[in-house]
Amino acid sequence: MMENTDPQFVEWFRSASPYIHSHRGSTVVVYFGGEALASEAFPNLIHDLALLSSLGMRLVVVHGARPQIEDRLEVRKVTARYERGLRITDPDALICVKEAAGAIRVEIEALFSTGIVNSPMAGAHIQVASGNFVTAKPLGVRDGIDFYHTGEVRRIDTEAITRRLDSGEIVLISPVGYSPTGEVFNLSSLDVASSVAVALEADKLVLLTEGEKCTDSEGHLMRQMTQTDVENSLENDDSVSELLCALTASRHGIARVHLIDRSISGGLLLELFTRDGVGTLISAVPFDEIHKATVNDIGGILGLISPLEEAGVLVKRSREKLEIEIDHFTVMERDHAIIACGALYPFIKDNLAELACLAVDSEYLNAGRGELLLNELEKEARQLGIEKLFVLTTQTAHWFLEQGFSEGDISDLPIERQSLYNFQRNSKVFFKTLD
Repeated sequence: MMENTDPQFVEWFRSASPYIHSHRGSTVVVYFGGEALASEAFPNLIHDLALLSSLGMRLVVVHGARPQIEDRLEVRKVTARYERGLRITDPDALICVKEAAGAIRVEIEALFSTGIVNSPMAGAHIQVASGNFVTAKPLGVRDGIDFYHTGEVRRIDTEAITRRLDSGEIVLISPVGYSPTGEVFNLSSLDVASSVAVALEADKLVLLTEGEKCTDSEGHLMRQMTQTDVENSLENDDSVSELLCALTASRHGIARVHLIDRSISGGLLLELFTRDGVGTLISAVPFDEIHKATVNDIGGILGLISPLEEAGVLVKRSREKLEIEIDHFTVMERDHAIIACGALYPFIKDNLAELACLAVDSEYLNAGRGELLLNELEKEARQLGIEKLFVLTTQTAHWFLEQGFSEGDISDLPIERQSLYNFQRNSKVFFKTLD
């Protein structure tokens, strides 16, 4: 008798395996604010970080401390003072900063040390390294305002951090820095996170935020943003400090910056081990890559078009035919997976080109991928001097009409294409004149 299985879990685990392989050995800086520590779900976040470490990721964790500092200021009856969004850290406030940073560090280290049986951390044996990795300098007096012990990052000791990472430890960094003269400075935790990521040339910077920070005009989460998108967003609202942090890191070479709503259970795992994630990815260039297909893409194309061929939407193509015609194909790739494809067959003497085999993965329908791919194929046609496109379709006529095509007649096709027309399929013919 077969045991009960969970096909959904098995399928998820299989789909996650490429990301497990690609992330192994990568350096990832993860940031969360002091608000995270007050959450009941904080131990779960630590468990998830421990899991990432056990999967071979080199983790640097940077934490904030603002609410904890505020609590200590209140207990000591010290008035919190801010200027330009930065805390003025006078001697009394510095005492609270030291207390908060120290207490947070101990609490996080304790959670990473958990290893009781039947807990997510059982057998983890996580080693955490913390220390004076950040050299700081004072902000000094600006516009007549003395910021006292509020500082900014001067240098990151990358060699010391790298040694800890090489030995398999998680590096924990608090938002405080030290000067060569032994002074202590209160730093912006986001500034520390971006500075560490840039100095280490990290593969990723992950910012766990309080709520969604990247939404469009209708309030919907933006899954992807380029540097230009972020710059435009900040023109309208420059108060989102996480976006400023992400933009700084991206401009300095961090290929992928992720912003994830901390309240999403398992958000860190979902973002890193699923194709679409649950947060916002910020990169210098668009995440979805469009390029001319090669023979290495044939397997992905077949996997994409096979369901549509079975449904009668596309004409069946064998692997051999694809190999012969692969130079005509353009694909859209997302995280090494083909999510859309299309082919262009030019009829140069007729100033026409056939658009064929345009397909989009069912998970990405109605997300603009088809339009982006069509634009790329139209651009290719223009470069060939083509003045008009045509397409034969049985089930997607309305989509092509929406893209500016108009219905034509078989007799309008090139003579050699008319001879190949399949009257049994009875495809409709649509044309589009290129600008």
